[in-house]
Amino acid sequence: MQRGLVVVDDSDSHRTLLREAAEWARANDGELVLLSYLTPKEVEENLDAVESIERMEGEKYSQPSALDAARRFGRDFVAETIGEGAVGYEISAAVIEEDELGETILQTATEAACDHVFIVGQKRSPTGKALFGDVTQRVILNFDGLVTTLME
Repeated sequence: MQRGLVVVDDSDSHRTLLREAAEWARANDGELVLLSYLTPKEVEENLDAVESIERMEGEKYSQPSALDAARRFGRDFVAETIGEGAVGYEISAAVIEEDELGETILQTATEAACDHVFIVGQKRSPTGKALFGDVTQRVILNFDGLVTTLME
């Protein structure tokens, strides 16, 4: 069975990419692994938001772990974009720094035995690539399989 890794984020480009990956999975009798991640900054912002709501409402809410929140986002993203049951999938959740994304994609794809990676790339100038690195370039050069890139 073929497996494709799809990096998901809340953008129209990522929705388009997930639809393309779902078509690939259906055509190849494959399944998808969705990499849903949060940065430590996003985790902190989410905790601050919950604490603010608790103070305003005088209630105490259970706080899901960051990984649970990332998994829930992935499930909701699939349901809203392609619908539950459209293709088989699993969710890999992570809390990572932005500069770790390329390595996390490669590691997750290897661990999940993926044949194909689907990512959204960002257009950057040569100077931007030199200063900040390029996740897309790193994945294309280091993944031992097919890479589909949708440029934003």
